Amino acid sequence: MAGQIPTQFIDDLLTRVDIVDVIDPRVPLKKAGKNLTACCPFHNEKSPSFTVSPDKQFYHCFGCGAHGTAIGFLMEYDQMSFPESIQELADLVGMTVPTTHALSPTPATQNLYDLLDKVSQYYVHQLRNHPQKAEFVNYLEQRGLSAKIIDHFNIGIAPDGWDNVLKTFGTSDLARKQLDEAGLLSSNDNGRTYDRFRKRIMFPIRDRRGRVIGFGGRVLDDSTPKYLNSPETPVFHKGNELYGLFQARKAHRKLERIIIVEGYMDVIALAEHGVTNAVATLGTATTPEHLRQLLRSTPEVVFCFDGDRAGREAAWRAAENALPLLGGNHQLKFMFLADGEDPDSVIRQQGATEFNNLVAQAQNYSEFFFASLESRVDISSMDGRSRLVEIAKPYLRHIPTGVYRDMLEQQLADRAQTSTSVLHKHLEKPPETRQRPTYKASSLSAKTAISPVRMAITLLIQHPKLQQDLGSFDKIATLDLPGIKILVQILETLQQNPHLNTAALLERSRGTDSADHLQRLAQQNLPLTAIELKHELVGIVQQLQKQAVEQRKAYLELKHPSQLTDEEKAEIRNQYR
Repeated sequence: MAGQIPTQFIDDLLTRVDIVDVIDPRVPLKKAGKNLTACCPFHNEKSPSFTVSPDKQFYHCFGCGAHGTAIGFLMEYDQMSFPESIQELADLVGMTVPTTHALSPTPATQNLYDLLDKVSQYYVHQLRNHPQKAEFVNYLEQRGLSAKIIDHFNIGIAPDGWDNVLKTFGTSDLARKQLDEAGLLSSNDNGRTYDRFRKRIMFPIRDRRGRVIGFGGRVLDDSTPKYLNSPETPVFHKGNELYGLFQARKAHRKLERIIIVEGYMDVIALAEHGVTNAVATLGTATTPEHLRQLLRSTPEVVFCFDGDRAGREAAWRAAENALPLLGGNHQLKFMFLADGEDPDSVIRQQGATEFNNLVAQAQNYSEFFFASLESRVDISSMDGRSRLVEIAKPYLRHIPTGVYRDMLEQQLADRAQTSTSVLHKHLEKPPETRQRPTYKASSLSAKTAISPVRMAITLLIQHPKLQQDLGSFDKIATLDLPGIKILVQILETLQQNPHLNTAALLERSRGTDSADHLQRLAQQNLPLTAIELKHELVGIVQQLQKQAVEQRKAYLELKHPSQLTDEEKAEIRNQYR
């Protein structure tokens, strides 16, 4: 079942979410009748057997058996947990996930979130009120930041002093322990404990839900390090987080593109000039986890680097980390600024329009990939072209099988002036993805193999609105037939919640013994017209209701009159009226 997230919320969520909007950005879908198809993302195949049904809000692969709802797809494809999938879909349609005690973080973790939020507010207060705020304010003004953008990113200051935060928030042993766990304290070899951030402009780092999880601090002078981030803590993992992603998602109902820049000030300066779709890594190279997060939010990611050697090396590391994620319905691009320039300087000097023009002219991944490899060889000679193939081999091995990989191989063959057949002799076979157990979906045409109860369940799962055409079904719960409890439960659920769709019904069964069975029934082929479907279900329920009445009547008639209760005697009299 749904666990601690209210069932009603999941029902409402799945009536608002379109599974096509969830899957298509990750796996490009093609129209095939009333459904959409693609090559399955869960196993290697050349002919598409992966089907998405907009009507049922359900996906199914006839090759490997993969199936599920939008929630299940995110859990399987993006490797999200159930609550993370709910949060992702809620963000997509602008809903807020209700929190319950059982869903909330552990008390210790929640205390860290609360503490970090209070410290963030403290830093903001210091920027506005500290006696020595002038030099910080002057610096921010020199960088061209308005009060509005400073407030938008909750920029603050950690004043000069060894123990401002420690004294303000560390009033007990437990409080000092929490400050340390939150990454706000440091200690020296002599055991002295003091504030980690001192005399720095402070940038709160937020997770995708907007909670403060850490800080970045920048000095105003030549002290080192120039930028200092929070250490790894129970709530902050810099290889997973991106500065500005929360603000970018909040600013755009649908992000068409995200730009990855190198620092906080780049993100903030771009936002100051109206470019509100930039994020920054936190002192690390762009990791696969960073990219997974971004590609869940947008179909296009543009890496923006300095044009010097260090910038190009950083770009290549990002390109390497992106290899397992290539293909699908998204694009990765690279843009390089002139030496000595950064996004902040470019947008201040040339404006947002020119900056966006530069972004639009960014190199495609394939162009950057081959240009980088070719820079290592003499492409004009046969020896150099042969070496190009050898250099490319280990990288191609990490790219998922599919159209994009095939096209890269074709381009490599063209650049090496050879054929793909020759090339394939020397390329390593891509690693096989995990195969799922297969099963055969039974066909409705073999009607004798499907019990009336199973048929009724199948019809209701696939066409929940048919329940509204039914009469009474109050007696069928007494029948001793396989699946009757499941059928009654579905009928009662739909009677109370007539708006539910197939996906919502299936999610209600998550974690139960019947979940897999219902998922299979949702895939059954029902070659009937709408009128035939309605008559089929109405007829089955009426027959089951009649069967239950006859069964009850037979039971009472077999019972000795002396053993009948007053209620049973009245029931018999009513039957013969």
